[in-house]
Order: sequence, then structure tokens, then C-alpha cells
Amino acid sequence: MTGLKGLNAVITGSTSGIGLGIARGLAESGMNVVINGMGSSEEKQAISKQIEADSGVKAPVFDADLTMGAEARGLIEQALDSLGSVDVLVNNAGVQHVSCIEEFPEDKWDQIINLNLSASFHTTKAALPGMRQQGYGRIINIASAHGLVASPYKSAYVAAKHGVVGLTRTIGLEVAEEPDLTANAICPAYVRTPLVEGQIADQAKAHGMSEEQVIRDVILAAQPNKRFATIDELVAFTRLLCSHEGRSFNGAALPMDGAWTAR
Repeated sequence: MTGLKGLNAVITGSTSGIGLGIARGLAESGMNVVINGMGSSEEKQAISKQIEADSGVKAPVFDADLTMGAEARGLIEQALDSLGSVDVLVNNAGVQHVSCIEEFPEDKWDQIINLNLSASFHTTKAALPGMRQQGYGRIINIASAHGLVASPYKSAYVAAKHGVVGLTRTIGLEVAEEPDLTANAICPAYVRTPLVEGQIADQAKAHGMSEEQVIRDVILAAQPNKRFATIDELVAFTRLLCSHEGRSFNGAALPMDGAWTAR
């Protein structure tokens, strides 16, 4: 894959899990990466310094409350001021809450919709003009298999991820005639991140099951391959979408779900 070195990428939610893995992977390809996410200032600076030392790129840290539209747009403005361009935008930040709909807390609904969906609108709105001007840009939204199918007790998350897929398709149509601009959504199944590890332990305790049983019969029950997607696989797919060779992917919701949505 060609043309990645020297590009500037903003990855939201890049202080842990999938986002951190993508930030490290893009940095290894020679891209400067903006770090944004939860954690203490010391933790975020340590991530930045480690990426810079390992990959020889810039990895500035910019804080923003992405549930606020102005701050989400401000994140892009900070990146533009610091790096000069935003060539790749990876909208990854998200949260989850599990509850039946009649007991779903309204504040949790608002938080999930604002962070998992609306933030992607605001960052894209801020980044797209510069991408159009320079004639290159990649918008990559980390959606979910739950952007294509539903599960019970996850109303806000499923609604937000379906919205991300719709937003991605719309952006793809709007940039379709640009020479080298694309928007795509990656829709992974479960990825074994620290957040998922906690869910496995909680489910095992709640159901009186072993963690191996929880993985197969609860977490991966709907997934035919019975295997987690890996961060390395997500990184490889993201690199492809960023590359010259990936320019014909556009406006697509791309499953990485072990045939979950093939049912």
C-alpha cells in the first residue's frame, strides 16, 4: 500500500482499545497521529511520547469533549493548526450502556447518541473542506456489526451505529466525484479490548459460567466463526482504506464480523 508516509490523521478515542491500536498502526506506516480520548494528562502524554519514539512521527494530544459539537469541531481546528492538514479522520470514540428501553436512562441515551453519532458529523463537517481543497481525504468511521443488525438492550448504541452507517453512505455520495476523497464505515464484530475483557468477567460472574463459556455462548453467540476480530486486522483494513489502492471503497459499510450479518 502506497502513499501513507507523512499524512496526518486524527483518531478519536485513541487512548485505549481499537483507537489506540489504529493510532499505533498508522504511526508505524509513517503517519502523524492526533491522540484524543479518556485518561489522565500523564497517561495521554505517555502514549504520545511512546508513539513518537517508536515510529519517529508527531503524535500531539488534543483534548475535546466530543459530546459537544463545538469541541468536536475544535479538535479538527487544533489538528489543522498543529499539523497543517487533516488527511485522514478516524471517528472511533464511543461508549455503551445496556438496559431494556423502558429503563434506559435518558442521560445515557443522549451521551451515546452525541458521542457515537453526532461527534462524527461535527468532526467530518470541520475536516471535509480542507480535504476537498487538497484533493485527498479519507473519512473512516468505526461503526459495528450493530450498525447492520440489532441486539436487545442496546437501543442507543444500535441506533447510533445505524446512524453512523447512514451518515457514511451520505458522505460517500457527496464526495463521489472528488478525485481522491472517500468515506467508509468499518463494521467489526466483537474485538477483544480491555472493555470487552471486563464484560466477559462480569458475565461469567453474573451467570455462574466460565469465561470460556461466556465467550462462546454469550459474547460470540451470534457470530458463526466464534472468534474475536483483532486490532491488527482492523489496523490492516484501515491502512488499506487510507491508501491509493483503497480509493474505490466509498460510501460502504464493510463488515468484519465472521459472517454474523450473513445470517
